[in-house]
Amino acid sequence: MSDPLVRLSKVRRVFENGRVVALDHVDLDIARGEFVAITGPSGSGKSTLLNMLGAMDLPSEGSVRIDGIDVVDRASMDRVRSEKIGFVFQMHNLIPVLSAVNNVEIPLVPRKISSTERRRRAEHLLTQVGLGDRCDTNVRVLSGGERQRIAIARAMVTEPPLLLADEPTGNLDSHTGEDVMTLMHELRARTGSALVLVTHNEALCDGADRHLRMIDGVLS
Repeated sequence: MSDPLVRLSKVRRVFENGRVVALDHVDLDIARGEFVAITGPSGSGKSTLLNMLGAMDLPSEGSVRIDGIDVVDRASMDRVRSEKIGFVFQMHNLIPVLSAVNNVEIPLVPRKISSTERRRRAEHLLTQVGLGDRCDTNVRVLSGGERQRIAIARAMVTEPPLLLADEPTGNLDSHTGEDVMTLMHELRARTGSALVLVTHNEALCDGADRHLRMIDGVLS
């Protein structure tokens, strides 16, 4: 049996000199290609957990290991974020002055990839998300659903082993939200990426390999 893609061991995260416990000795293994849905009320620790999985924060205690990398300092955090993870957020976080294709290219810029190859990969992903005819369109004129499709293409352009989605349909109507989730599942099925979905919407958890709940910093 292969090692898990993600392993959190006894992870504790405290704030305000220990007065606020956001994560309380969390253990979590995520297999390659697995779909894990995490729900819980506001303030339960979901965002802090996502920060650990996304190498955006370090634990106060315990360890985080992602695809063979121990996340222990700024250098390892930067490496994990750039090489191992794709992010899709409720707010798409696109750069409004850039075109669709330029936004999708961004994760490839630090890599030793020619501008021609970056463009080819970005155009390919935009075609896969149904926006091949919008490559050179400024994202400011696109709809919310189209922008979220671009955000998914950007997250997947490096074919990351781990895809993190934080309320990815929160700003969309139900029909567009369903389309976005279907698209995300189709793309990750092609690449073999694991998906961790954090959401308040229980309906989005359908089909998950595991549905976990977070209460008061404890995962169950």
